[in-house]
Parts: sequence; C-alpha cells; structure tokens
Amino acid sequence: MNALHDLRTLRPASIDEAVRALAEEGAQPLAGGTDLLPNLRRGLGTPHVLVDLTAIAALDAITVQSDGSLRVGAAATLAALAGQGAVRAGWPALATAAGLVAGPTHREAATLGGNLCQDTRCVFYNQSEWWRAGNGYCLKLRGDKCHVVVKSDRCYATYHGDVAPALIALDASVEIAGPGGTRTLPLAALFVEDGARRLTLQPGEWLTAIVVPAMNDWRADYAKARVRDAVDFPLAGVAVALRREGDRLAGLRVAITGTNSAPLVVPTEGVTGRAWDTEAAATLAKAVQATANVLSTTVAPVKYRRRMLQALVRRLTDELWTRA
Repeated sequence: MNALHDLRTLRPASIDEAVRALAEEGAQPLAGGTDLLPNLRRGLGTPHVLVDLTAIAALDAITVQSDGSLRVGAAATLAALAGQGAVRAGWPALATAAGLVAGPTHREAATLGGNLCQDTRCVFYNQSEWWRAGNGYCLKLRGDKCHVVVKSDRCYATYHGDVAPALIALDASVEIAGPGGTRTLPLAALFVEDGARRLTLQPGEWLTAIVVPAMNDWRADYAKARVRDAVDFPLAGVAVALRREGDRLAGLRVAITGTNSAPLVVPTEGVTGRAWDTEAAATLAKAVQATANVLSTTVAPVKYRRRMLQALVRRLTDELWTRA
C-alpha cells in the first residue's frame, strides 16, 4: 500500500453545497469509502479534493412513497438496505443483493451510491504501484494498451457490483445532481461498457437517490457465484424479475454482473409471451451467451464463470416461475 497523496476534504451540509464542492477540478465524492480509499492507497487515482457527503440530511433515508415506490438515498448503507423491513417485504431481491455484498462490517460502511458507482476491476489493474510499474501500466491508468485484449482500443476491466443488476431487473431509476441541475434516468443508462469510462455521469455530477417501482405482481431474485461466501466480488451474478399470467411468461427482465465492463440487460424478447419450458430456457441461454463477454479479468477460469452465469439464470428463472 502507498501513503495517501496530499489532498483536501470538504464536508458540505446540503446538496447545493455538495454540487458546488464537486464542481471543483479534481474533486471526488466520498461516503463509505470502502472502494475509493483502498484504491487511493494503491495509487489508483489522485483526486485533489474529497467531498464527504455524510453530513447531508436525509441522503441516507429509505422511504416507501405514496405511489408505492421505494426511494433510497444514495448515502444509505447496504446494511440498512438489507435489514430494512419494508425493503425485505416489498423488494426482497434488493435486500438479498445488498446482503450479499462483502461482509457485515463492510456493509455497515458501504453506501448504495458508492456500490453502484464502484470502480471496475481487473487482475492487471488492482495491484500495487510497483507491480503495475514492473509489468507495464494498462489502458485504464497511465498505459497505452489493455493487457486482457491487447489489440483493443478500450479497457475491459469488469464491473462486479451486486446491487446494480438487482435494481436494473426491478426497473429502477436514479436521481442525479450536478452543475447543470438535477436529472433522472433509468439505472441501466448510468453505465457504459468501457472499463475506464464506467459511468455516463457528467463532470461534477453525483447520485442523490434511487427510486424503485412497486413490485405489484412481479417476482424477483438475485444470486451470484464467488470464491468465498463472506467477502468476494461476484465472479458471475444474475438478477431475474418475472411476471407470470397463467401458463404464459408475461414479463421477464434479466441483468448480469461480473462478466462485462458494465451490468447489462439480457434481451428477453424471444422468451416473453410464451410458457417457460425447455425451449424457452434454451432461447434465453443463447441470449445470455450473446450478452456476456467473459474474459481473463479475474483469477477464476473463464469457462467456469460462463457456466455459472448460465446455471444461475436457469435456476432463478425456474424458481421464480414456480413461485409466481
């Protein structure tokens, strides 16, 4: 680990103050710090200013709104999200995903906004400074090539967040504040399939809240494969949301993580409107295979991660179809 470089910290008391602070060049938001601070100790990033968001009132609120939707402040911790009774009852897939992130101590500090905006990861990037210098810097930081796909002009570092696919499958939207005002967009549109760029946020923008529609007659769940149950990122993670009408699959949303540079939606047009059976499962498996781009970004074998992704999609969809 490296010593932290010289930087300033600011602690605004309102969203407007935070917007002004984050408009400063080299400023970066800080909440739980569980992803940001270890990266800084490794020399992965050199912000001049850290803007501590934890003093902003109601930024950690978890509220069921009058229309039945769930609004979660970006500074709400994953522990609070996983343990909140209303979330567990109304959006159990979200509570499950939040409860599967790392270990309990980590979840007490980590925030929803930080988890969604976490950095992408790669075995050639998440190393010490001396390792990266000795083996050659990569396209994500200070280098001119991606060591995973050498001839590529973009970074293939992988997104490994647990909560994003669950929220995407639940059709969530995100509220954003910045110098240009506030805006809302579908959560899936927050991400870009590039390990270096990662997010579609404009300079100075940051997340303030996430809104999840009422489940109504949808059923959803999340599952992942990882090396150790207590602490590891997903090697492959899957969220499935399903709506059944009799013997017909009326709606299906599938989102994946741990395989690409962003959490992605799997196209399901070839499956909806019909019964969930072996033929439908085979069609969905082909769509998953076409969407996932599993590469050697972790120590786990590529073939294993591909197989686990397919197995998790099939298992969750089978279970939700039976329960619906």
